[in-house]
Amino acid sequence: MCKGSEVLSSTSVQSAETGAPEAGVIKRVLLVDDSRVQRRILSLSLKRDGYDVIEAASGQEALDICREDPPDLILSDWMMPGMSGLEFCRAFRELKTEAYGYFILLTSKSEKTEVAQGFDAGADDFLTKPVNGYELRARISAAERILRMQRELTDKNKMISETLDELQRLYDSLDNDLLAAKKLQQSLVPERFRTFDHAAVSLLLQSSGHVGGDLVGHYKISETRIGLYAIDVSGHGISSALITARLAGYLSGSSPENNIAIQVLPDGTHTHHPPEQVVARLNEIILDEMETEHYFTMLLADVNLQTGEVILCQAGHPHPVVQRADGTIEQDGPGGLPVGLIPGGEFAQFTLKLNPGDRLFLLSDGVTECPDMGTGMLGETGLETLLKELYQHDLESTLQAMVWKLDEFSGGKGFPDDVSGILMEYKD
Repeated sequence: MCKGSEVLSSTSVQSAETGAPEAGVIKRVLLVDDSRVQRRILSLSLKRDGYDVIEAASGQEALDICREDPPDLILSDWMMPGMSGLEFCRAFRELKTEAYGYFILLTSKSEKTEVAQGFDAGADDFLTKPVNGYELRARISAAERILRMQRELTDKNKMISETLDELQRLYDSLDNDLLAAKKLQQSLVPERFRTFDHAAVSLLLQSSGHVGGDLVGHYKISETRIGLYAIDVSGHGISSALITARLAGYLSGSSPENNIAIQVLPDGTHTHHPPEQVVARLNEIILDEMETEHYFTMLLADVNLQTGEVILCQAGHPHPVVQRADGTIEQDGPGGLPVGLIPGGEFAQFTLKLNPGDRLFLLSDGVTECPDMGTGMLGETGLETLLKELYQHDLESTLQAMVWKLDEFSGGKGFPDDVSGILMEYKD
């Protein structure tokens, strides 16, 4: 039997009963065969079904066509002089194409090893010769379903990719805004180290994220008195940071006239309101003037640089820590209510006495609640041990050395909460 008669059996590709094919993803079909007769027979049948058919007499010619304009479906003979159908299939799969091309090998081979070779080369399906028209139509219908699903998946992946790109742009924009917010928040603590007569103060502010809810600072009351404040706003992130920015304005060191803790006397000098009254006033402000669900803990101190007397108000913040000149540690305080929880809340103050060489620490709970490598926390006992290890450090490096110790304690996992603190050393 001649080669032409083997291509298509007496049953046509599309019978009268099945009608014309529905519009689908397969529009362009590439026929590859060195026999013009075979190509002619298949081409007429496929064109009658509405497909745009392109013919190639060799694998190399077909590959050149695919480089220029890849078809939706390829029907290629296996046995051809020069580049075989198997070699053409491999070369076709190596092309960079946007859409997937379905590849059917036409062959008289039926051995399992040879079929496996075809699949390994990238073929999607096989048709044995002579080609049965119904079988070819069924294989093309299967190709339609697979290509439709593949292209739907491609479209969805493209949509996902575009959405992710847009999200990345939004994330980058938000990240830039947060970095700017971080710089702004850090600017609320412009002087990390400052000396006064008979004292020196070091500040630490390290957020667990870009921005946080902790705030530390100091302000000058007079030539012999300074104020210290340590604040920890509930929650994390931007909303907490906005509260700290507002509070920084109420306790401004650069504008004493705007500082609610400082009273301007008739002669132009300044004095300090009792710390318990200042905290009570902040409690009124956050409940009456700020529309927020946040509250905060606080330590506010009025330090007399001549006598070493420190008047403090503790509002839910961790106890102040005094490290005496001989290295011993004292941690005590009344505790008190956080600020912004109860209208008309009362806050008590107490007094500490510092002697030359003593150090005063006002630390956030991000220090004492720093997790270890297991399920525990540093706690007050661990803090006492840590501060004794740092006893010989100079004032400027002590708080940063404490952060390094905490990082080592947590196994390098970072801090789940903001870490902040004030260290004041009283001098002779």
